[in-house]
Amino acid sequence: MNDFFPKIAELFSTPEYIDSLLHGFLLTMQISYFALLIGVALGTVIALIDTAKRSKWLVVPKFICTVYTTVIRGTPMALQLFIMFFVIFAVKGFPSIITAIIAFGLNSAAYTAEVIRSGIQSVDIGQKEAGMALGLSNFTIFMKIIAPQAIKNIIPALGNEIITVIKETAIVSMVGMYDLNMAAKDIGSGQNMASYIVPMFVAALFYLATIYLITFIVRRVEKSLRRSDLRGEK
Repeated sequence: MNDFFPKIAELFSTPEYIDSLLHGFLLTMQISYFALLIGVALGTVIALIDTAKRSKWLVVPKFICTVYTTVIRGTPMALQLFIMFFVIFAVKGFPSIITAIIAFGLNSAAYTAEVIRSGIQSVDIGQKEAGMALGLSNFTIFMKIIAPQAIKNIIPALGNEIITVIKETAIVSMVGMYDLNMAAKDIGSGQNMASYIVPMFVAALFYLATIYLITFIVRRVEKSLRRSDLRGEK
């Protein structure tokens, strides 16, 4: 441990090491960003279907959504990733980053759907009844009354899902992708560094800084929404 800090200085002063870490970090962020886009989009659709009124046209979609969320939430992310890589998209030349994005996106959608569903259901039923009494359409009631309140309620949970996805992407190194975790392993196995402690520590700092930034943004958004509520009450 005597050479811990000198090794950190060496890592940050070696362009090859920094390039490797930045390359891995960029891949981690790309997978996380696009997976979250898929997760929010698909999760919203699932939540809307799940909270919609009972209808014969929605029996099958509701059943599919229920099975989907149950299976995804009930199986490990690593297993889902392996199935995507070695079964569903086991096609030579198919971009591995696309496979990873789809895998994490589908996984995130199941959890995001539950977050959005709980947010919608947390809005007092009296709000909807008041809108109906005013003669508003169901679409207008949802967009103008329910959705704004639901969004405020799901911000903290949605922030946690963003953090979870970013951290979970570390397992893509298990299928040979050069993410931040793999970059740290690669640097640690080199002859010059010859230690996993320092690069893993630096990789952890990358994750911590990213998570702290996201947490800061989410809290700022929460405070802003609370202030707007207080101004509205006045």
